[in-house]
Amino acid sequence: MENRCPTIYDVAKLSGVSISTVSRVLNAPQQVKEKTRNQVLDAIRELGFVPKADASARARKDFGRIGVLTPFFTSPSFVQRIGGIAEALDRTKYELIIYSVESYAQLEEYLAMLPVSRRLDGLIIISLPIDDASANRLRNNGLETVFIEYDHHAFSGIDIDNERGGRMAAKYLVDRGYIRCAFLGDAGEQVYSLHPSDQRLEGFRQGLEEAGLGLPAEYVCLKPFCREEVVEQAGTLLDLNEPPEAIFAASDLQAIGVLRAARQRQMKVPDDVAVIGFDDLDYAAFMELTTINQELKESGRLAAELLLARIQDRSRPIQKIMLPLTLKERSSA
Repeated sequence: MENRCPTIYDVAKLSGVSISTVSRVLNAPQQVKEKTRNQVLDAIRELGFVPKADASARARKDFGRIGVLTPFFTSPSFVQRIGGIAEALDRTKYELIIYSVESYAQLEEYLAMLPVSRRLDGLIIISLPIDDASANRLRNNGLETVFIEYDHHAFSGIDIDNERGGRMAAKYLVDRGYIRCAFLGDAGEQVYSLHPSDQRLEGFRQGLEEAGLGLPAEYVCLKPFCREEVVEQAGTLLDLNEPPEAIFAASDLQAIGVLRAARQRQMKVPDDVAVIGFDDLDYAAFMELTTINQELKESGRLAAELLLARIQDRSRPIQKIMLPLTLKERSSA
């Protein structure tokens, strides 16, 4: 067989579809049926097809596109991160395109399509893991990529130490004399995304054990995250025969659910129960919530700056940035 680069004709022949269908998969995949789309993507992967720059790419030569691949797009913590990315891209030639991931199949589809479509100049992936095949596809197709909250040896990234955050929360509560401490977090039902709640729980448990305290099973509440159910989950802890004196929530949203559950029971915070969260969302200060600040907006800004630097100079070394965590002390604990 002659040694040549595969073409769009080869992809069409192998997948059993027309050239126009292959083009739609590359440029408007939402317009193609899932079965047909998968046939084309399988053929692209098998052939190692890389599309050439087309007319649309030449037409946008004066500006570029940065993609953000993210789960939970409407979650306040992700909104703040994306705000940092948008701020870094302001006054540059790049526009921001957000791809919201709602399932593992959708994540796989994006990771198969985006590197070969040549519609992006760079990609930021937030809180999503990738396998080696996807990593190789990103690299082989020259799509510069930076991760937030996921560490891959081949890419630059921004991260925090979630376990350390849990230990910080434990130490803060122990130092203030709390003995019965509980944890409220996520059950990690979304298999396609990362679960920092698990790491924060582990750090919290370690911190309590180092202080000679335990974390009884009845003081750990893990459920799939849902705003409507957070208050009910918190109530389960507060209604125990011997309720906790303090609750560490894996996120500020869950911590606010604890505050509401305490208010419903006419419990005083922090006299009857202390509450500490994680994230330091924009409204945490307004709620007087003690929380672990993880520099959400800064993580987005730094990720975008790392990406732009790599696009400008692809010989730059891989960079890993671990953002510091700080405890913001307010009246809830």
